[in-house]
Amino acid sequence: MHWHILGAGSLGTLWAARLARANVPVTLLLRNRQRLASYRQGGGLTLVEQGHASLYPVPAQSVDDTSPIRLLLLACKAYDAEEAVASVAHRLSSDAEVVLLQNGMGSQDAVAARLPRARCIPASSTEGAFRDGDFRVVFAGHGHTWLGDPLNPTPPAWLADLQNAGISHEWTPDILGRLWRKLALNCAINPLTVLHDCRNGGLLEHPAEVATLCAELSEVLHLCGQPDAAEHLAEDVQRVIHATAANYSSMHQDVAQGRRTEISYLLGHVCAVAQRHNCTVPHLQFLLQRLQAELSSKGLSTT
Repeated sequence: MHWHILGAGSLGTLWAARLARANVPVTLLLRNRQRLASYRQGGGLTLVEQGHASLYPVPAQSVDDTSPIRLLLLACKAYDAEEAVASVAHRLSSDAEVVLLQNGMGSQDAVAARLPRARCIPASSTEGAFRDGDFRVVFAGHGHTWLGDPLNPTPPAWLADLQNAGISHEWTPDILGRLWRKLALNCAINPLTVLHDCRNGGLLEHPAEVATLCAELSEVLHLCGQPDAAEHLAEDVQRVIHATAANYSSMHQDVAQGRRTEISYLLGHVCAVAQRHNCTVPHLQFLLQRLQAELSSKGLSTT
């Protein structure tokens, strides 16, 4: 299988470099010819592991190329996902498979609606990576990736490529449960780190606030038919806070660097789902309002 990767952020470039290193055919898709020229001038992707940098000359194209795409990894931000996939929809083969590596929930359904013929496979990853330069990614921490298809439990043959590339993964029949659990963890941690302007460990000073959010999040998960995702949520949130105490959350990093957050696909999505179920979540709703006010005060998008 030939992989095409759309989204040259941290996880997209991390996957591209590791697949290329394992001699798996992979092509990076860039949004325009200017980006393509810049990429080619640099000679490829740089992967930094334990302080050691390696350059991988991964082939690249602009999205308006005409060659067909059979297997696509969509690794852009949730708010860009639908528009990004629309830019290459004309290139997808009739039996195309699309791996969706977005945070939060909501974007996956939007992409699937755009691609009625394609097999859309949501994924959830705990791998740590960040960019410290253009087309340069630092592998910050080994994690795990879960993949699954809510409509078809049959695992795809290309999972062997991930095995060969050293990408720790698991095919799961309960990918929606995984996505909901990660969504709840993010909602309990990320917004508070922005509002308190702290590392994850700083939330240890706000135990009651975190516990209240976990209680409301658990209620929403139960209403959505995800009782397993709600089980021991508060304990898991505390575990993550302790394990990542020295880290800044991804949302805190986005705000600190003046970037748009994925608020609509995280806290905004949970509040919208609760409203549809006529479920009152006053603390989550107030948290959303506080976060939107904070983003607005910094001139950032509130959606």
